[in-house]
Amino acid sequence: MPAIIGSEYINRIDRLQTEVWVDDHSVTGKISEHPAFKGVMRSQAELYDLQHEKALQDRMTYPSPLTEHRVGMSYLQPKTKEDLMKRRNMIQQWAQSTNGMMGRSPDYMNTVVTALASSANFLKGKENCFPEHLVSFYEYAREKDLSMTHTFVNPQVNRGQFYFEDLDDEPIAAKVVDENDEGIIIKGARLLATQGGITDEIVVLSNGGVQDKANGFAFAIPNNTKGLRFICRESFVGGDSTFNYPLSSRYEEMDTLVVFDNVLVPWERVFYYNNIEVSNTFITASSFLPLTLHQSVSRQIVKIEFVLGVVQSIIDTIHIGEYQHVQEKASEIIVALETMKALVIKSEVEAELDEWGFIRPDRKTLQVASVVFPRVYARFSEIIQQLGASGLMSIPTEQAFQSSLRGDLDQYLQSKADDAESRVKIFRLAWDMTMSAFGTREIQYERFFFGDPIRLTSMLYFSYDKEPYVKRMKDLLEMD
Repeated sequence: MPAIIGSEYINRIDRLQTEVWVDDHSVTGKISEHPAFKGVMRSQAELYDLQHEKALQDRMTYPSPLTEHRVGMSYLQPKTKEDLMKRRNMIQQWAQSTNGMMGRSPDYMNTVVTALASSANFLKGKENCFPEHLVSFYEYAREKDLSMTHTFVNPQVNRGQFYFEDLDDEPIAAKVVDENDEGIIIKGARLLATQGGITDEIVVLSNGGVQDKANGFAFAIPNNTKGLRFICRESFVGGDSTFNYPLSSRYEEMDTLVVFDNVLVPWERVFYYNNIEVSNTFITASSFLPLTLHQSVSRQIVKIEFVLGVVQSIIDTIHIGEYQHVQEKASEIIVALETMKALVIKSEVEAELDEWGFIRPDRKTLQVASVVFPRVYARFSEIIQQLGASGLMSIPTEQAFQSSLRGDLDQYLQSKADDAESRVKIFRLAWDMTMSAFGTREIQYERFFFGDPIRLTSMLYFSYDKEPYVKRMKDLLEMD
């Protein structure tokens, strides 16, 4: 059965022996046992296991058009509005397992590859473009149930609008430095591969703004390809204890710098290269944005639900629900939740077929959601901090509760609704969500999930058709 189980995922990644650097050392042995990765890999494995729960089989999988074996629903190329609903239901089932805290759960990159393959005909007949390679990789990923990371962004050397690297210098941003009968040679670096090193493959894609054809390409290669290495930031896993670190111990997705040290990309894995026009237009012309936004908004809805659960638990345990300012803050979350739900459903209702026969959820509706969520998620953190107040700092560890201090803690940290241990568990969760290194990374991650928030609002402004409303105003002024 192509849809894998969790142990297959873990064993596959362990066997790869990808070059991954944490601090000053490369990871040796089983990466699934390394402190920085074991929690998130275990959580990811649990997602794969859900594909085989009998009651969820029709929600999580569908029959492969090639083999009739069941494959992951996030690979479904949508042709009807019902298909979009099927995709959303599957995405949210996985998101409920992680409470929306894993932004790069496998369904995200599955969606990316599905979207690109659904638009592969855009590449047909264009110079240095290989649409058949893209479709072939999509089918391979679907049938093998691959896990994937990606990198779209160049290192932040100089973000001036007209910065060009000196062609005589050693490359910084990854670029094509040579080609031969076997493929293209890539040298340089890219940001910011989340889950880098704990997936089967990496997808590398130009994200517009390409000014030198050597920097414009799209391909996918195994993570253990010679010359490819992942350099990790500091791990935000506080420890193994799910009492002390209820979120980071489970869901801490590592972010990595990806270095290409003369990496050979075989021709059969190259989707396009040396074509500035395609490098700058494929993302926007394809169904990439509609489908990936649909996936991320579906996940973010589940994350808001979890935030609401945390906030209401704080309200209940210390009995502050009678205050109107507390009710107002909780209602902010409710409004955001229902807004996001409405937007994703609207995007499905107003979905339209593209020129290649696949359906796309309404892009402008999902762009609105992508502007809303980064703002409200940062606000949610503030709300939790305000409601939790000093309680977010009065959070002794699991070890303290197992010590001779237990009597003091039970007496002085109890609450209106809960005993001391239960209350501290709630507040440690709230702290890990908003004040730990993991929690603050989550805020920054969601803030820039689809890029700079100001750029996103500009894109929405320029792409939104405002003329009908201007015409209505002018028609009024011209009435006798």
